[in-house]
Amino acid sequence: MDNTTMPDNTLRIEGELTIYTAAAIKQRLDQLLGQSAELEIELSQVSEMDTAGLQLLILAKRECLARSGSLKLVGHSQPVREIMDLCNMANYFGDPVVIPGNAG
Repeated sequence: MDNTTMPDNTLRIEGELTIYTAAAIKQRLDQLLGQSAELEIELSQVSEMDTAGLQLLILAKRECLARSGSLKLVGHSQPVREIMDLCNMANYFGDPVVIPGNAG
């Protein structure tokens, strides 16, 4: 699992976003929220996501809104899109979920 930050308020999550990684990712989210209520989470490299990962994203959105900020999710990987579709949560986040076309 490699969770690296990009520009100031962006968190790039790589690998799993599951119950096994949620605590470590939450700690990093808390650090970023301490710096800014405007947060972007880059999800293109998420290889697996479960409902614990989804709960973490919901928590991040609620924290941003509680601080009069906003959360932007970008680069939704296939596992992210699948869990959001399964739980009917894409509209909750309000970010466009772009499904890449087949290059061929």
